[in-house]
Order: sequence, then C-alpha cells, then structure tokens
Amino acid sequence: MLRKRPAQVSDVREAEGDDTATGRRAGRYVVPVVGLAGVAALTIGLVPAFAGVGAPDLPKVSAEKLIAKMAASDVRQVSGTVKIDTDLGLPSMPGGSGGGLVGDAMKDAGGKGGGAKDGAALDPQAKLMELATGSHTLKIAADGPEKHRLSVLDGGDEYTMVHNGQDVWAYASADKAVFHAKGPKADAGDSDRRELPDRATPQALAKQALTAVDKTTRVTVDGTAKIAGRDAYQLVIQPKQAQSTVDSIRIAVDAENGVPLKFTLSPKSGGKPVLDAGFTSVDFAKPDAGTFDFTPPRGAKVTEEGDLDKKAEKDGMSAPDLGLPFDPSAGSGDGSGPKVIGEGWASIAELQAPRSGSHQGGSGDDKARPEASGSPLDSFGDKVSGKFGKGTVFSTRLVNALMTEDGGVYVGAVDKAALIKAANAAH
Repeated sequence: MLRKRPAQVSDVREAEGDDTATGRRAGRYVVPVVGLAGVAALTIGLVPAFAGVGAPDLPKVSAEKLIAKMAASDVRQVSGTVKIDTDLGLPSMPGGSGGGLVGDAMKDAGGKGGGAKDGAALDPQAKLMELATGSHTLKIAADGPEKHRLSVLDGGDEYTMVHNGQDVWAYASADKAVFHAKGPKADAGDSDRRELPDRATPQALAKQALTAVDKTTRVTVDGTAKIAGRDAYQLVIQPKQAQSTVDSIRIAVDAENGVPLKFTLSPKSGGKPVLDAGFTSVDFAKPDAGTFDFTPPRGAKVTEEGDLDKKAEKDGMSAPDLGLPFDPSAGSGDGSGPKVIGEGWASIAELQAPRSGSHQGGSGDDKARPEASGSPLDSFGDKVSGKFGKGTVFSTRLVNALMTEDGGVYVGAVDKAALIKAANAAH
C-alpha cells in the first residue's frame, strides 16, 4: 500500500456520525509508519475465524469511537506471542526451494543457510523480508520506551533484538552472530521514536491500515471476537474503489484497553488471507525485569557497532541498519519518492528501472532495459500493450506491477487494467 496521508476523522463520520472532540484524539493515533517488507500494501482482511461461536456480548460502539479508544490507549507494558501467516502468492524461481520469490531472494542475500557474513544476518530489514512469506512466531515484550524485546522463532532458530536503555543487541542463532550498539537515552515525550522495529505486530499493522483511511474508504464495526482470551471489537476497513485488490481490513481491538490484538488482510480474489497476524497469548502486566537482559551465548561472535562501521567503510559497503530511530541514518533523506498516480486505495507508484548502459558510459540500448533482458521473471508475467508500447504485468494476490519496455515501472495494490491505464496516461 502506498504511503498515504494520515486518516481524517471526517472520513469515518460518513458512516458513523460526527464527534469532533473524539476525532481530534483519534488523529493522534493515526500516524504514518514504515510498512512490512517494503511493499506498499500491508493490510486488509476478513476472516471467518473472527465471527461465530463464542463472540462476547459487548456494548455497541461506533467506528469513530472505537478508533478514538485506540488513540487514547496508553498501554506501555505488554508481553505475548504473535503468530503471523503470509501468503502473497509469490511464485518460486526455477530450481528454488518453493518459498517464493521473497524466500529465494533471502537465501541469495545470505539468509538462513546462506552463510551470512559481516552482520548481514542481523539486519532487521532482511528479517522483515522473511516475514513476507510463510508462517512465523514472534515473542514480544515491552516496558515503556526504554525496554523492548522481539524474537522471531523459526523451528530451532532464533532471531532476537533487545533494547534496554542505551544498549541494543541483535542475535541470530543460525549464524551464532551477535551485534551490539549503544544509543542516547530517549527524551521525554519521544517514546514513539524509540520503539523496536516490530512492524509485523498487530499494533503496528493497525497503524499502517489507519493511514489509508480517507474519503475512498468505508469504516465500520462488525461484531465482536475473542482473541487470546480477551474480548475485542472488530473494526472493518474497506476500499470503495473497484480497482483496488484489497477486499477489507479487519482489526480486533481489545474492548478494555484499545490495543489491536489481531490483524487480517484478504484480497478480492478470495481464498485464505494474504496476511494474518494476531496474538495467541497476551499479558498487559509489567514484564519481569530480566526479560530485557541479554548476555551473548557462549561461542557466539560479538561485533560492536564501531568495528562493523569501520569494516563496512573499508569494503565500500553499509553496515546493517538496525532500524532504530536513534540511528542517525534512520528516517533521513531528502524526502523524495516515486511519483504517485491516482488517490486512496487506487494509488499507483510510477518508477523508472535502472539502465546499466546509460550509467556506465554504455549505449543504453535495449539490452539494458527490463523487457529485453531475458529475465527469468518474464515467464511469470502477462504480456500487455498500450500507448506505452509493450510491457509485462507481474502479479501477486495483492500487489501488481507493470514493467514497460522503456524501463517504466508501475506498482500498486490495484488490478491489471488500472496499471495499464496509468501507463497509457503517462505516455
């Protein structure tokens, strides 16, 4: 899903009525956050498991007031287990392991079994990419802005990040590698900036979904559910635009404290959800202080931030980005981004594929263009044509991309016809 403006409460009033004071509180919650796996589409869902037997009998609440309850929630202490199931429908490369393009790419990048070196196995961005396919279990704990712990458990392997005061640790058991860094203490009122990059939790995904709420969105409350033993309301977010590949977003919101407990995304094409992330167990009591202690396991190689930076500089590479807000490189940049065509759920990003010949003093001829490169990806796409010439559409269950013969790339959580229309309009 492309980054959109923060949700405006007026967009919810269409279905639920007006409540100005409540709306202002809701606006504090709805802030843009970076999405899972770098794709522009992370959130949507309607799952039968939410409904049915055992739904608690709770007082009725409007969508606007439920969002306001989420906004007013000030829960700082939590621990629990989160189960994530992701199925974008990515095909496997020929000769691959069957894990889809993302899974195969991770192996090439030095993921599990790939002999990752120099801290690559500790990069949270790479770990988030792994969550874009298959089933995963996360253990999380938090106690205010200075103490966080997140572990990704895959079979016998463990990836853990711990933030305790000024100390930040990352550990990958498969590589017996530990990374250690220090950062400044959080300033008062700056707690949101200091969270670990737990972008696959129901709370983070709910924030991302709410940034998409605008005049192109319908928001309602659809019954109740029992999640991880707790009573919850079901907030449903649905695109109004027919070209969107998103069916709906369903967020289970804790009826007592307003914390999102479960997040499910389903595509219009039907079948099982594209993304289903929810607590299987949760406790809002203060975690034991020892939860945030970390001692490097015996035999693990420990790399300090300064040592890794020096080696990366020597090799002309960048050190792993822990995604921590106090990292000077995090969130920096000139604010530039892709051109966005359309609005709301039908937004399409227009990019330009790199041409190796034109950057290296070459001729920049067709051999440098995606359509003429003979990429194995061509076998997975649908050939299309229009005013833009010829191109190939690569499809998943949620995000689709059109790559034209002149190097143009159009990406969005929209159908193929919308991509072709956007490419035609750009030529």
